[in-house]
Amino acid sequence: MFEREFLDEDPFIIAEVGQNHQGDLDIAREYIRIFAFEGADAVKFQTRNNKYLFSREAYEAPYESENAFAETYGAHRERLELKPEWLPILKQDCEKYGVKFMSTPFDEPSLELLGEVGVDILKVASFDLGNLPLIHRIGKTGKPVVMSIGGGKIDQIRSSIEVLRSHHDDVAILHCVSEYPCEYNRLGLDNIPVLKTEFPGCAIGLSDHFNGTLSGPVAYLKGARVFEKHVTLNRAWKGTDHSFALEPEGFRKFVRDIKRVRHMMAPKPEVELGSERVFKKLGKSLVAYVDVKAGDEITLDSLSGRIFNVGYIPVREANRIVGCVAKRDIAKGEPIDYSDIEGKRA
Repeated sequence: MFEREFLDEDPFIIAEVGQNHQGDLDIAREYIRIFAFEGADAVKFQTRNNKYLFSREAYEAPYESENAFAETYGAHRERLELKPEWLPILKQDCEKYGVKFMSTPFDEPSLELLGEVGVDILKVASFDLGNLPLIHRIGKTGKPVVMSIGGGKIDQIRSSIEVLRSHHDDVAILHCVSEYPCEYNRLGLDNIPVLKTEFPGCAIGLSDHFNGTLSGPVAYLKGARVFEKHVTLNRAWKGTDHSFALEPEGFRKFVRDIKRVRHMMAPKPEVELGSERVFKKLGKSLVAYVDVKAGDEITLDSLSGRIFNVGYIPVREANRIVGCVAKRDIAKGEPIDYSDIEGKRA
């Protein structure tokens, strides 16, 4: 899926829902429908078995936050999880709308569950970079893997990639800054070409917590080809990730602008230069600035430019005319044609 031959040009863009569905199946399904329409290639969720993932003390700890959905952290997390029986429904919706079903397993039971459902792509969160036992089990599934490297050091990244690639090469590495939100001057996009050099066998991309869209096109120019962007249906909703996520219109522009970048690079064919409509309508043609006699040399002092209903020699071709000799008398203000001169015209 992430073979470099494919990704040398085409971006692969992931709409990261995370827990922004608020633990509501209908809302989760809306994310798939809407963000598939807005151009996502994959819609990503997160999967946790909280009682396995958290110790009893952490699970039962009081949780006091303006974004809390319950009084303890475990109960808060449970309110935001997708029920296991919902996952096949979301998988079917992804198939219906033509996007990949993707999720982050935060623990082994969640990985097993996603395997049973038939997830298309697995994500290694930055939190599990260097968690070689879990990464090993994720790699063993044979599924394509996207790995974020927020907060990771190069030896941790290398060891994680080595474990994944001991199973297969369908791996994408996403540059990531683990700040929520990430300010524009903290994005560190110059790390993308470093990753391309360090891991030439992997697709490189960006996992983005910036609350705008410019990071996508800039990252593409740096070599990113896989993009993960947090999305929301309403930035004002309760929850930590909504405020920096993109609403549908913002995501549409994010996708559009990334996909436009490569088409902005190719120079215009030389044969088309000067034939643009505006020049045909308003382009100046060379005229005699003074009376020119047959046998006179054409100099810069001999020439000026005027606009006609039909085109003669464009003023931009003056370099081909200066130094030529007039074959006939040309009156002041009269347009000059190539048939009126001889010489030069290289």
